[in-house]
Amino acid sequence: MILNSDTGSNITLEEAKNYTHTFQENNQEAIKSFFVGAKKLQQILSQDGCIGVRIYNGSNTQNYHQSNLVLVGVDKNGEDLSEGVIIENLAPCPSNCPQSSPLIKY
Repeated sequence: MILNSDTGSNITLEEAKNYTHTFQENNQEAIKSFFVGAKKLQQILSQDGCIGVRIYNGSNTQNYHQSNLVLVGVDKNGEDLSEGVIIENLAPCPSNCPQSSPLIKY
C-alpha cells in the first residue's frame, strides 16, 4: 500500500457498525473508542511535510491492561515525524461516551 494524503477508505454506517459492534461483542471489557480534539490533530497535520497520522496501540504505564493510543505525523516517505508533535492522553469511552451513537452497542 502506498501512503499518501488520501490513504484510507470511506465506509458506510452499516459497515462501521459491523466493525465496532463485532469488536465490542468480542471484547466486552475493552475501551470502545477514544476522542482527540481537533486542535491536537491540527498540531500534527500542520507540521511541515506531514501527509497523515499514524496511530499506535499502547498500554497505560500505570495499568498495563488499559489500552492507550499514540498519534504521530507521517511524511511522504512513510516515516514517523517522531521529532515533532506526538499526542497521547486521549479521552476513552467509557467514561467519555456519546449518549446515542449507532457505533456503540449499548
